[in-house]
Amino acid sequence: MIASTFAFPQFSLRFVPVWRRNFLVWKKLAVASILGNIADPLITLIAFGYGLGSLLKQIDGIPYIHYLASGSICMSIMMASSFESLYSAFSRMHVQKTWDALMNAPLALDDVVLAEMLWAATKSLFSGIAILGVMFILGIGLHPQTILVLPLLFLVGMTFASLGLVGNAIARGYDFFTYYFTLLLTPMIFVSGVYYPVSQLPNWLQAISQWLPLSAAVQLIRPLILGEWPSNVPANIAILVAYCAGGFYIAVLLTRRRLLK
Repeated sequence: MIASTFAFPQFSLRFVPVWRRNFLVWKKLAVASILGNIADPLITLIAFGYGLGSLLKQIDGIPYIHYLASGSICMSIMMASSFESLYSAFSRMHVQKTWDALMNAPLALDDVVLAEMLWAATKSLFSGIAILGVMFILGIGLHPQTILVLPLLFLVGMTFASLGLVGNAIARGYDFFTYYFTLLLTPMIFVSGVYYPVSQLPNWLQAISQWLPLSAAVQLIRPLILGEWPSNVPANIAILVAYCAGGFYIAVLLTRRRLLK
């Protein structure tokens, strides 16, 4: 039993129907879902981009609204993916008992967790594409490099979905997620270069920031949206992949212990 609990996840194409099931349910409320996910970043862009931007014209020669937009899209992907892998996944697992029904089909629990992770990443990508559309309307990100943002947004979504599923596996109620968002994600936003350069932080916070997944996402995606090329690409991708793979393994392990004990 212990060996099977700690075994590496076993994948198969049986995750596809689970992903498709979540997609079909979401499609019924797709417009409202996307509008809800872009409302917050849009308000942020308008309030901070034009409000604060009227006082702080540029950062490192970049118009502040462009600087903010290229960071806030990473934040939005993080929040959308986390919300789906926490609140929605918990509802399917614990409240609606959808996972119990799925486990009566010829599916492995690993397939279900994989489908949840990929679905959360996919849903966050839909929101990211909508946000990019708003940015294009504002004249931001109109560069050939922007097309490379899409696979990176999906990787960022996978990363935070994997971490969110860890929280989902140990949560006993929705209240737990408040601590996750307040104590983990919100501080990460303020030390990852979304609103201002990381160089403005104390040295010890800069050192921590370099290892955070949101920082890696911002360092990869911001230059592309600004029409430039990112630096330290292998290192930043490695950080995202490490959080994604490690988070997913822990999520599978904890979910097995919770549902198969």
